[in-house]
Amino acid sequence: MTDKEKKEPIIPSPEAEQEKITPLRCMTGSAISGGLAVAAYLLTKSVILTYVNMPIKFNNPLAANIASTVRTLIMGVTTMATFLFLMVAVGLFALGVKRFIEEKREPIN
Repeated sequence: MTDKEKKEPIIPSPEAEQEKITPLRCMTGSAISGGLAVAAYLLTKSVILTYVNMPIKFNNPLAANIASTVRTLIMGVTTMATFLFLMVAVGLFALGVKRFIEEKREPIN
């Protein structure tokens, strides 16, 4: 190998490897993301109900503050995951509808 070959790695073009975006792929991704959103919602609901039924019982105010902060962070992360998956599902569904309409409008060659 020459020095030039060592310095310039062969990188395939993204266009060659990129698969076509189809409505079916979008709807499949939307369904998967929607399922994960439902699972994350059920997890969030379970976490919140667990924390509601389990009050913080510490005599030390610092320990109570840390426990409250950890609870808030856990509830926030699970809620964020729920809405992240939900927004991805909605976005993929909208993209699938858009691609379906575009395919129907294209003239057949």
